[in-house]
Amino acid sequence: MKITDHIKNANGKTLFSLEVVPPQKGIGIEDLYKNIDPLMEFKPPFIDVTTSREEYIYIDKGNGLMERRITRMRPGTLGICAAIQHKYNVDTVPHLLCGGFTKEETEYLLVDCMYLGIDNVMALRGDAMKGHQYFEPTTGGHASAMDLVHQINNLGRGKYLHNEDQECEEHNKFCVGVAGYPEKHMEAPSMNYDLKWLKQKVDAGADYIVTQMFFDNKKFIEFVKKAREMGITVPIIPGIKPIATKKHLKILPQIFKIDLPEELITEVENAKNNEAVKQIGIEWAITQCRELLDFGVPVLHFYSMGKSDNIKKVAGALF
Repeated sequence: MKITDHIKNANGKTLFSLEVVPPQKGIGIEDLYKNIDPLMEFKPPFIDVTTSREEYIYIDKGNGLMERRITRMRPGTLGICAAIQHKYNVDTVPHLLCGGFTKEETEYLLVDCMYLGIDNVMALRGDAMKGHQYFEPTTGGHASAMDLVHQINNLGRGKYLHNEDQECEEHNKFCVGVAGYPEKHMEAPSMNYDLKWLKQKVDAGADYIVTQMFFDNKKFIEFVKKAREMGITVPIIPGIKPIATKKHLKILPQIFKIDLPEELITEVENAKNNEAVKQIGIEWAITQCRELLDFGVPVLHFYSMGKSDNIKKVAGALF
């Protein structure tokens, strides 16, 4: 079922969903199941599965020589999606990236989604390759999520890259999610500029928006208000991440270019240890989510990052 249908069928009730990260290659899927199992009591209608782009590794060839090769440390997104669907009977949402994939490779992934009965995809540009300062399009790939959304929707209408007359049934049209940034994308010169790009992604055929994590609800509510004023009418789903360690004070702003509220920073700094920090993060997320429930968000989407114990406590207080 499509995400938009899940939201419609909920009749105004806020849904619970989560995002998981594929295990590194060589690690079994059982650890991922252990992350998901405790959260199934909250009946998520869908689970997102991230995709990692390629990165360089260096292999020591001896005599002081190093060979550079490209690899993916967390492959298998579609296989994991299929396994989760089969085990839990929930819809899955594979993330599709511009970075690291050609248009042909994207088409093959979408055809595989059709074979697996996957109705939803998340269309993302992706980050710059590790070690690169700026994003550079893959040769033969897309430069923006907007272009990726176009390809996804064209394929759903039967317009393949090299055979636009290919027949395609109605149910093959994907429900497409895109990313939104309550504190603007790190590369955008202003919030208004960023919202214009978001509007273009929606106009290209995106069906819903999932935001980057944030810790200040005022920023999310203002983001939604401005998006609506700009004519964006699709569902906007907030992304939630309970803070869990003192390192998050540095790591999260550095990686995601977000601000943390001063009150939260002070509480974390004064915490005796990371166990105390985890409890602070749980309590903050519960308060944050209750406010978002009052605001009427369609879904509370949790970034699990391989851990579920704190999310279980947050969800247990809400659902």
